[in-house]
Amino acid sequence: MVYRLVLGCGPVGRDIVERTADRPGDVRVLTRERSWVTALREEGINATEGDTTDPANYPESADVIVAASKRPERNLAAAETARERFPDALLVAYTGVGADEGTKAALAEVADRVIDPEAALVDALVDATAGTSAVRLRRLFGVLRDLDGRLAVVTHDNPDPDAIGSALALARLAGTVGVDADVCYFGEISHQQNRALVNLLDLDLRRLDPEDSLEEYDGIALVDHSRPGVNDGLDDDTFVDVVVDHHPPRAPVEARFVDLRSDAGSTSTLLTDYYERLGLVPDGTVATALLYGIRVDTNDFSREVSATDFEAAAFLLPYVDASVLDRVETPSMSAEVLETMARSIRNREMQGSALASCVGQIRDRDALAQAADMLLGMEGVQTTLVYGFMDGMVYASARARGSSIDMGEALRDAFDQIGSAGGHADMAGAQIPLGILGDVDEESAESLAEIVRDIITERFFEILRTAPSAPEDDIIEELAFQYPVDGK
Repeated sequence: MVYRLVLGCGPVGRDIVERTADRPGDVRVLTRERSWVTALREEGINATEGDTTDPANYPESADVIVAASKRPERNLAAAETARERFPDALLVAYTGVGADEGTKAALAEVADRVIDPEAALVDALVDATAGTSAVRLRRLFGVLRDLDGRLAVVTHDNPDPDAIGSALALARLAGTVGVDADVCYFGEISHQQNRALVNLLDLDLRRLDPEDSLEEYDGIALVDHSRPGVNDGLDDDTFVDVVVDHHPPRAPVEARFVDLRSDAGSTSTLLTDYYERLGLVPDGTVATALLYGIRVDTNDFSREVSATDFEAAAFLLPYVDASVLDRVETPSMSAEVLETMARSIRNREMQGSALASCVGQIRDRDALAQAADMLLGMEGVQTTLVYGFMDGMVYASARARGSSIDMGEALRDAFDQIGSAGGHADMAGAQIPLGILGDVDEESAESLAEIVRDIITERFFEILRTAPSAPEDDIIEELAFQYPVDGK
């Protein structure tokens, strides 16, 4: 039997424990972190709380020893003690985060093998295929290494799986160069599948309020959107360090590092590309979140999908927790979502093959997207817009199928002057402050719904009729009949 001793429980130590727990032999963990001792014991791992530099805490024998704290000085001290206690054991030492050259040299003297992920990452960057990808990654890690404190990775409001997965992956990537990062979001995670993803993967996300100060962070990164103050709660003059997004921008994007690739079907695809090019293996949590983000944003590889999306999915698949995906995709549906869908059917208005529906007051924004997707499945429907209002704001979700209209551009043309809008050719959204639409008491839901419907629905149909990209001929003819121009 092989006896393995892990001293300290940083990221490397946890990975080693997870990968070796099911293999033949005995694994024991000694760490000062009480929370990790508790968590490991719940998983059936023999873990002890104690000083990793005190040989009295060591077991009687050990064949393989790993010094795995994220603190370099602890790893060096533990490695020196372990070498003296078990001179014939195979000793592997992790450099930790931010180790200086002197510490690395000292570890090399005492250990049989030294794990230096920062050096390996640099080598991967240097050895990566020359060209745009290599330059892009060097710039990204140059920005991350320049940060002196924590990084806030901010998703768009009410994040979807693509935003959650890509934010988590970027935060973990920052950790490989010693930068601690938090995944942050404004709004709610209300869609039942999104909540299931967060709960089943046990993700630690920080919910922000508009009045929260981000002064504790030395850097700000945006994922799945590209401008502060647009679809997030940040001030529009917030200085941004990193932007990674697959949506085409409406205006110039300013940040120290910008990666905008609208040819990819999801932002999760871009983050997966980083991992693959760097030779990094994502853990099960990151891989599962990224793959689900890709699947949702490409509608299971049927919407705006590219070869890069398929390649990213193939790379992630071996590391994904399939049981979690199964459970995420079959959550219970709330009564609020069902009621919103029902109202969207009852209140639908058709112009040719275009459908718009005002569902009135809502409590769950994500229900709008589900209703828009559902209505797109009705016979004869090619474009849908479902919208409702809450907290002084109108929220709209649009879908298109088999149409030459770019739905993202159409919504921008319709609503950018009175709110904000954007998205892709077949999937887009908009937000319009209720104050723009008239001085109506939001408690008077019926009269407010009438005003909102008159303005939003009319603008939507008008834009479809006049869109220069031209909807299909049958849509134009039917809309022209409803809205004659110049007496024709």
